[in-house]
Amino acid sequence: MVQARGRSRKALGQHFLTSGRVLGRIVSSADLTPDDLVVEVGPGSGTLTRRLLDAAGRVVAVEVDDGLAASLGPRLGNPPSLTTVQADARSVPLDSLVAQGIAYKVVANLPYYAANPIVRRFLEADHKPALMVLTVQQEVAQDMVAVPGRMKLLSVAVQLYAEARLVCSVPASAFNPPPKVTSAVVRLDVRPNTLVPRQEIERFFTLVRAGFSAPRKQLRNSLAHGFGESGPEVDRLLEAACLDGARRPATLSLQEWAELHRVRMRLSEEL
Repeated sequence: MVQARGRSRKALGQHFLTSGRVLGRIVSSADLTPDDLVVEVGPGSGTLTRRLLDAAGRVVAVEVDDGLAASLGPRLGNPPSLTTVQADARSVPLDSLVAQGIAYKVVANLPYYAANPIVRRFLEADHKPALMVLTVQQEVAQDMVAVPGRMKLLSVAVQLYAEARLVCSVPASAFNPPPKVTSAVVRLDVRPNTLVPRQEIERFFTLVRAGFSAPRKQLRNSLAHGFGESGPEVDRLLEAACLDGARRPATLSLQEWAELHRVRMRLSEEL
């Protein structure tokens, strides 16, 4: 886990963030005010938590390590604006952290092994954060912010819900113990509305997963592979969406995936 300074536990993949410069970039990137409520995932021993408490009005810290969770408040002087929840962010009910109707932001030094499911939980929640500032493995951050030509399934999955931008790279030397990979801080500005209606999102991702099922192939072949459909059926879909089947899946923009989904929905209704 990428966390603040403390005693690391290999079983939890902990690497404690110790760089004051990076901690400062994380806090400044969240645009915090005294009116903000922040959900922090992975507070560790509280180096980042202390800075969040200085900048925001209230912090709810979610820590899976029971020892770190129990010691966080006392270590920081038991501030009344801090609530510590000992839980796994992949499964804790989000409404137990923030009541419905209350605006909040997420600041998270995420464990590498659990980054994707945690991000997905918050982005897909009924009660979404307004903003997320995340420290993740650099390759994951690059996929989140990718532009057409380098898009992957994760790129589409994140960008459907949020505008993503890279804040900074984080070298291994910024952690104790140093991980074997470079990390990065990414900011996600959560969209108030998505290009795909909520009730159609599952079918939208069925399409996108099919498209990326063979990402090195042409889009025509990749979709046929993913759906198990014949070439003519896929060609009809691509022609109706005005897309060149010879393109690679990575070249499609979010808007083109959304249009391809809309055409597929329309064609299915005509059958």
